[in-house]
Amino acid sequence: MSSISSPPPVKRVAAGALRWAGILWFIVAAIGQAAFISFILAFYGTRTASGDYAGWNDKPLIDGYIAGDATGNFIFAAHVLLASVVTFAGLMQLVPWIRRAFPMLHRWSGRTFLVVAGFMALSGFWLTLVRGTSLSNVSSAAIVIDGLLILVFGALAWRNAIRRRFDQHRVWAMRTFMAVSGVWFLRVGIMGWVLVNQGPVGMSDSLSGPADIVIVFGSYLIPLVLLELYFRAGRSAHAAPKFLTAAIVLVAAAFTAIGVFGTIALMWGPYL
Repeated sequence: MSSISSPPPVKRVAAGALRWAGILWFIVAAIGQAAFISFILAFYGTRTASGDYAGWNDKPLIDGYIAGDATGNFIFAAHVLLASVVTFAGLMQLVPWIRRAFPMLHRWSGRTFLVVAGFMALSGFWLTLVRGTSLSNVSSAAIVIDGLLILVFGALAWRNAIRRRFDQHRVWAMRTFMAVSGVWFLRVGIMGWVLVNQGPVGMSDSLSGPADIVIVFGSYLIPLVLLELYFRAGRSAHAAPKFLTAAIVLVAAAFTAIGVFGTIALMWGPYL
């Protein structure tokens, strides 16, 4: 039997390595998403509260405010501002201490997360397909696919919670979190790629270059794949998959940290 599986001490070390790699990635991501929330409130929140809707366009790339488009402007504002709500609620769902110590808070923040995530997906469809708020057909396709995944994953998370299948609920909720965070991962991925390569290698202003294509689709597909690897390694009876996955997660955490630094210093900071 010992020739088939790793000795218990090695298994414990491997399990610990996997767990702490996941915690490290979460800490990096939480810092980056806290910065994302802060930027949304400081940039879009202050302009919206003061009635300076045209100021949404102070940050280039896409037009948030379009004169005469009251419906589009309202949906854009709701979509952008609620991104801070869904991000904060999603982070709360991933903290086990909150789930254990404050189960009611966990339930209501979870409901808020899933409802707002559904709205974000639907409003994202409208902004992309009806208003045309996107940089290219590539980014439009990526947004639509991500939105569909959010709706499917969110519905499965909700259904499993209602049926009290809490293990499955947590799995689908984490998948929903990864898909919802695609807009954040996109920015982190872009800046991480630029900093690692010391320039926009394979990128274009319309997000249609070869690197852009990988990043816009990978902004949610890559995190989802890594999450599945993490789940499978956690269930494995062997140490090797745990060590290998822990190493992959650590690399992902390092790249995420670089991307978070880039987004704060170069993408968000200059506009505050």
